[in-house]
Amino acid sequence: MIRIGANPIGWSNDDMVELGGHIPLEQCLTEAKAAGFEGMELGNKFPRDAAKLKPILDAHHLVLVSGWYSTFLIERDAQAEFAAAQAHAKLLKAMGCTVFIAAECTRTVHGDKTKPLSARPQMSEAEWKRFGAGLTAFAELIHGMGLTLVYHHHMGTVVQTGAEIDRMMAKTGPAVKLLLDTGHATWGGADPAALAKRYRERIAHVHTKDVRRDVMARAAAEDWSFLKSVVEGVYTVPGDGMVDFVAVLRELKGYSGWVVVEAEQDPEKANPATYAKLGCDNLKRYLKAAGLS
Repeated sequence: MIRIGANPIGWSNDDMVELGGHIPLEQCLTEAKAAGFEGMELGNKFPRDAAKLKPILDAHHLVLVSGWYSTFLIERDAQAEFAAAQAHAKLLKAMGCTVFIAAECTRTVHGDKTKPLSARPQMSEAEWKRFGAGLTAFAELIHGMGLTLVYHHHMGTVVQTGAEIDRMMAKTGPAVKLLLDTGHATWGGADPAALAKRYRERIAHVHTKDVRRDVMARAAAEDWSFLKSVVEGVYTVPGDGMVDFVAVLRELKGYSGWVVVEAEQDPEKANPATYAKLGCDNLKRYLKAAGLS
């Protein structure tokens, strides 16, 4: 079964809190539900206590999908990472989530508006070995809690390009699943449909965002930071950019789980309610066209 969720980053940005900082959580949840979403991922305005969060989501007839967790497995071992992740993992379990979203953030530049994407970190051979083993061990520990770890490749991090996604998948065991993000894949130079085909059996979560080709080209030509690119509109909701979503979704035959609209924009330039409705409607249409329901 496919369920359609949203990430609140279209309303309030976690990496640049001044974007949408004035928008209350109540507005975000009301507009997300009105747009047609069934669930929400975590954002910086969400209580991190299940006893407080569940009644808020229940009141809007929404459920919690999951939430981002930053790993530092290049710097620390799996046991230390697992200890650091306890509060987050327990919140997800208490809220009935099934997937645990992880992204390696050692030396990342995606949250620093002063650093261009060209300054992003890359792993040494020794770090790749440590990272692959550590991520696998961490995923196995998370699995022991009843959660499936899904790895979020991301611009500005050590796993950005198609080649790096391939290497990460090759160096990790079956406990590590892939979060396929159409926007990060496209901007990172990979074909999201090809990734979907190649890793279909290990894809356990999907983020859908579109990419504006002209903004992506300017970001590269002028060596922008990730956050400047976001403010300038590199990302948008499905159907408003260059990604062929039907081609991607056709490669996910048999997929069961969440498909999430996660398209960060400046809410002063892109009205969150308008874009949420556009993204949800388009995604439903693309899922139907691809034979998924």
